[in-house]
Amino acid sequence: MNSKANLKYVSFLSLAAALGGFLFGYDAAVISGTISQISKQFSLDEIMQGWYVGCALIGSIAGVAMGGVISDTFGRKRTLLVSAILFAVSSVWCAIASDFDHLVYARMIGGVGIGIVSIVSPLYISEISVAQYRGRMVSLYQLAVTVGFLGAYLVNFALLSYSKTGAEDLNSPWLSLIFHEQVWRSMLGMAAIPSMLFFVIIFFIPESPRWLILKKREEKSFAILKNIYGSDQMAKYELNETKSVLGNENKANWRDLLKPGITKAVLIGAAIAILGQFMGVNAVLYYGPSIFESSGLSGDDSLFYQVIVGLVNVLTTILAVFIIDKVGRKKLVYFGVSGMIISLLLIAGYFTKGTELGIPSVFLLICFLAYVFFCAISISAVIWVLLSEMYPIKVRGLAMSIAGFSLWFGTYLIGQLTPWLLKNLTSAGTFILFAVMCIPYMYIIWKLVPETTGKSLEEIEKYWKKQP
Repeated sequence: MNSKANLKYVSFLSLAAALGGFLFGYDAAVISGTISQISKQFSLDEIMQGWYVGCALIGSIAGVAMGGVISDTFGRKRTLLVSAILFAVSSVWCAIASDFDHLVYARMIGGVGIGIVSIVSPLYISEISVAQYRGRMVSLYQLAVTVGFLGAYLVNFALLSYSKTGAEDLNSPWLSLIFHEQVWRSMLGMAAIPSMLFFVIIFFIPESPRWLILKKREEKSFAILKNIYGSDQMAKYELNETKSVLGNENKANWRDLLKPGITKAVLIGAAIAILGQFMGVNAVLYYGPSIFESSGLSGDDSLFYQVIVGLVNVLTTILAVFIIDKVGRKKLVYFGVSGMIISLLLIAGYFTKGTELGIPSVFLLICFLAYVFFCAISISAVIWVLLSEMYPIKVRGLAMSIAGFSLWFGTYLIGQLTPWLLKNLTSAGTFILFAVMCIPYMYIIWKLVPETTGKSLEEIEKYWKKQP
């Protein structure tokens, strides 16, 4: 297979689709810098703070529910274009929202875009990637998510600083409102720029060749596969392999999800998707500044700490991109989750005895950085790879919708419940809970998930079909 000669082409397609992950990450992380401002302006209690964070996740749940069906019906490319439009509309509406209700509506629309892109982008990347590089390529999506997180943290920090220094001299009342008086508007609105870029770039990528085969558009699929693999022989081989696992019936059907093996794969995917959210990662990313402030840091210092957290997240994900196909999915999970448990317990220990023992706040930062490192190199990098490659092509969109729904439902619960957990279980109790939830996740990966590194999508499909 002459895959190296085509790695640049596959990388371009993967990066283009992965830009949706940047929007996902930015939208999720930008919230952290706006919570205190929004809460103060609209007098939100803990429950309403959770609703402000969680409203976008409601939209995300709707997005994943329809994203798989839309992508199976109209194609991966068109579905990504829809998500870009939703992102852009949401960003602009957030910037000009007249009240809290309109802000919630705007966030929900953006959430639909997030939900769609969260399953379709990695799905598309997996379907255009060659087997030995698929983990690396799909991990680019997660890398884009982390870059989006970091971008949001940097934008939040920069805009907050600007609002206290240069923005006071703005002559326009409207600009003064957005960049000085209510700077959260500019924080949320900045996502419009990458949204428009994403929309333009998607026009320059082809449709998924495997989706085209599913729709019996084999000639067009063959041309794309030839560009990916660099030869007629390999393109024909991949086309025939995909056709062989499809069978006679090519139309996606919910009943196919109930077939032995496929049901097992769907349930396992849903389990690891929802459990991953109860291991604390999104609580840290959403509420990091609030958690840091609870340790005694100022608002500016907490945002700066969050920038450092985001930077470590990006750098670690870059490392994961290069090693995931060499080390393997399962080994990364074993290593990373073990480190997460230790880090979470140390964080809990800090909130229990840190003040009494006179431990400086930098220790908390180090523990958070360790947690982010172990999380980014394992579950964050692996989850989208596994979900995008473990389902048969005929039901891949439907199955990804179920997994995505599970993931976003878990994310919504964490987003909604974290303020309550921090208040009622205390910070220490909350992080102990996250550590405990790591154990069933590790067990499922160990016992029920096969190692997929280096295997083609068709080989993985055959494995699940053999399961009882």
